Amino acid sequence: MIAIIKQYWEVISYLIFGGLTTVINLGVFTFLYTWGHYCGVQVANLIAWVLSVLFAYITNKLYVFDSRQSSKQDALRELGSFFFFRVASYLLDVAILAIGISWLHMNSFLVKVLDNVLVVVVNYIFSKLIIFRQRD
Repeated sequence: MIAIIKQYWEVISYLIFGGLTTVINLGVFTFLYTWGHYCGVQVANLIAWVLSVLFAYITNKLYVFDSRQSSKQDALRELGSFFFFRVASYLLDVAILAIGISWLHMNSFLVKVLDNVLVVVVNYIFSKLIIFRQRD
């Protein structure tokens, strides 16, 4: 069992921290839009996104992909790449919410949960293959 955990630790830890990122995203979104009606759907989504992306960058860098950049240039490239691809997945997030909630009038929490599952998968692919890939 321990050998399996070691072999798949990157995926396991990504799912753990992805789950925590999702909890932050859903919690902030639900508090601001669903329960409190403090702001509109897209503003609540943007605030939830910013907070969850900050958490995701720190945990992905330190605990999932164990990224230790040797130069300032590499570290800035990694940070810029992370935020670039998170903006791309945020645009996907915005589109899914617009279609699901605003156009199809589906349950906002259900749409947000399904949206987060897709975004976590897309973000893992970006992180593994591009952002935190091991460079020679």
